[in-house]
Amino acid sequence: MTLNGLGELVTAVGLGALLWGEWKDRSIVRAIGKPVASAGFIVAAIGFGALESRYGSIVLTGLILGAVGDVCLLGSGKGAFIAGLVSFLLGHVAYVIAFSSLPMSGPQAFIAAVAMAAIMVFIARWVFPHAPDMRIPIGVYMLVIAAMCVVAIGAGAAGAPWMIPVGAVMFTTSDIAVVRDRFVSPGFVNRLWGLPLYYAAQLIIAWSIKAVAG
Repeated sequence: MTLNGLGELVTAVGLGALLWGEWKDRSIVRAIGKPVASAGFIVAAIGFGALESRYGSIVLTGLILGAVGDVCLLGSGKGAFIAGLVSFLLGHVAYVIAFSSLPMSGPQAFIAAVAMAAIMVFIARWVFPHAPDMRIPIGVYMLVIAAMCVVAIGAGAAGAPWMIPVGAVMFTTSDIAVVRDRFVSPGFVNRLWGLPLYYAAQLIIAWSIKAVAG
């Protein structure tokens, strides 16, 4: 088995345990499954050649920051959520840097920016009434993740591997499950679709390392 294949398997096993722990409300299982699943996409990235290129090393940094955010979000308090938010924000900054280092289609990036602005306004109007004391950090996070999507789509339109725009959009969509679960309507259903989408997105972004190098 290749190293990236091993990482994908580890993520799948960890995700299965995490979902079971969420379903049965077993905190110990969650505390084990989530870091294992996150470690898997880091291993996969290394297997895809993350240590062999500048693009790969920047993406790997984003993945590591995502894994740190995953661990932070195991906590239920506001402090843990903010720590996770900051970790993910920095991870998205790393992705912005990595994706923007590739050739970019200006017109497509502009169209994506307009679309993302409309989507983010809609989400803000939906979430902000439920989190009045978190508007600034959530707003900053939304700006950064929108920027990630814009540069990912712009790069994809210019010929970058499909994994980049697809992974970015999947990651952004999975975040909707997080804010819905945290602020709007908590429930296992949010994690049931949000967590698989998130881990798939991270693995796809990790896969882009090999595609860019190739």
